[in-house]
Formats: sequence, C-alpha cells, structure tokens
Amino acid sequence: MPSEDGPAADLTVRPADADDAEALATLFTDAREAAYPSMPRPVHPPADVRRWFRSRVEDEDAEVWLAERDAVPVAVLLLEDSWLHSLYVAPGLTGQGIGTVLVDLAKSLRPGGIGLWVFESNQGAQRFYRRHGFRVVRRTDGSENEEKEPDIEMAWRRDREDER
Repeated sequence: MPSEDGPAADLTVRPADADDAEALATLFTDAREAAYPSMPRPVHPPADVRRWFRSRVEDEDAEVWLAERDAVPVAVLLLEDSWLHSLYVAPGLTGQGIGTVLVDLAKSLRPGGIGLWVFESNQGAQRFYRRHGFRVVRRTDGSENEEKEPDIEMAWRRDREDER
C-alpha cells in the first residue's frame, strides 16, 4: 500500500488476526508508555490489553490492520464503524510515514468520513491529524473517558479535503 519510493515503502499492511493479538497488545503498551506524558498511561494491565486486542481481531464489526517491516509489527490501526479507534506506531519509528500510510488506509476504507479522539495533552497527534485533514469537532473535560483526561474529538470528511 505505501508508495514504492516513499519512506514507508518497505511496509506490509494487512488485516490482523488472532495470532497477532499478543504483538499488537505489546506494541500498544510500548507506544503508550513511550508517549507519556503526552498521553496518559493506560489504565488497564497488560493481560487485559491482550484480551481486548484478541476480542477486537475476532470481532466482525472491528477492523484491525497491522503494518509490518521485515515481518515485525511496527504499527496498528483499529477501525470500528466510522471511528478510528486506535492508531499506534512503535516507539522510535514515528515520523517515518507509517502513520500516514495507515491514516490514508482508514480514509480509503471510510470515504464518507471518520472520527477519532485524541488527548488534549497529545499535541503531536493533533498536529498529525490536522495535516491529514481532520478538524476539531468538540473538546471535553475527560470525565467520560477511562483516563479522566481532557480530550478532543476530531473528524475527517472527504468533502473538506479542498479546505486544507
């Protein structure tokens, strides 16, 4: 899926399966830990995260995509309905175009539009999503998320692509 001459040209992107759940949970946990304090630490222990990823790859209503480099997982994308639920790139690999490949995939799979939540403290993610055409929909005090941290709902619609 990446362009043949782009920085992420050596990626393989494929649907994840149950055999990938452990690696995806580890990638998620490592990425969240590396992002601290821009992102709060996960509130669930690793065993719960592993069970949750397994449930996502086995759920027909969820789409879990895995980006690999040399058969090693380097990023995960989780789509549920019209939501980009999760996009995580392995620590040390951000800024290489991997996230862009997965956002472009999400947009192609959800051409009518897609929403997501980002923590207010995660300025880097907000800049990334704005560069990809996402706009702020609303801000909350975080009282409804598990981490109890202020967050921002963002959305992308194809008909707004020309506004960038």
